[in-house]
Amino acid sequence: MMKKILYFLFVLWAIIFLTGCSNHSKESKSSGSTAIEKQNISRDFSVSNTEGGKQNESKTDVSEREDDPVLLNETENINIERKIIYNAHLRIQVKDYDQTLDEITKNVHEFGGYVVESMMSKNPETNSPNGEITVRIPQEKFRDFISLVEKGSSKVVDSSITGQDVTEEYIDLESRLKSKQTVESRLISFMEQAEKTEDLLAISKDLAKVQEEIETIKGRMNYLENKADLATVTISIEENKVEVKNLGDSQLKTWEKTKEQFKKSINFLISAFSSLFIFLIGYLPILVLLGIIAFIIIFIIRKRKKREG
Repeated sequence: MMKKILYFLFVLWAIIFLTGCSNHSKESKSSGSTAIEKQNISRDFSVSNTEGGKQNESKTDVSEREDDPVLLNETENINIERKIIYNAHLRIQVKDYDQTLDEITKNVHEFGGYVVESMMSKNPETNSPNGEITVRIPQEKFRDFISLVEKGSSKVVDSSITGQDVTEEYIDLESRLKSKQTVESRLISFMEQAEKTEDLLAISKDLAKVQEEIETIKGRMNYLENKADLATVTISIEENKVEVKNLGDSQLKTWEKTKEQFKKSINFLISAFSSLFIFLIGYLPILVLLGIIAFIIIFIIRKRKKREG
């Protein structure tokens, strides 16, 4: 009797377990259909549509290799051209600011570059012009351009060249771009095959996000390419003109200044004697009268002294 009861319970437990598994499997399939379709975005959809299982497996392997950034980096790093961003700064002294600026601008165009920015100001003490010009020169020619600028200056006060290697960043961007483009093509394929509206909206949202990321990556790659292809050169120009004009006009005319001073002395003496002569002639009557009075006073004083003595 006990054995029958245990057997009955075992059979009942087995029926309940199998029923629960069956229901769970159905619920998982029905609720996870949308999620599976979204996950298929990162897989190769062509597996179910191509002929032959081996061909499908090989295509899946190729797709996975294309999405592998490590393999892409290793492959591309062998043949890729290194990308280095160069920045140079020069500080020079010149005799003629305007002439030097014209020559630099002319050389920039001859080397296939262009002027980015230019500014000029004047020193309030010396009234000499000074300024700064920023130019972009093709990388393969910018060292020759710097040498030419240095030769055309009176003095090179400061010179520096810095470089930033962005090759690894560029390779990484290329790898990410290929991966995003692969995802984009798959999303477009899923979009064409989508039957449900909610699936179409979900794929469209993911597609827009991927395309935005692609544009961002392309923009950064273009920026790095432009910076690497054209070096940036900033030139500070100071005019250092030696003025000898005042020295020649004033300090070097010693003999002329001596003659001029001698003439001034003679004129002063003549003017003094002339003033004295005019004074004596003009005041002669008064002077004669004063002389007579003085003579009488002196005569009286002497006469008194003789009497007293």
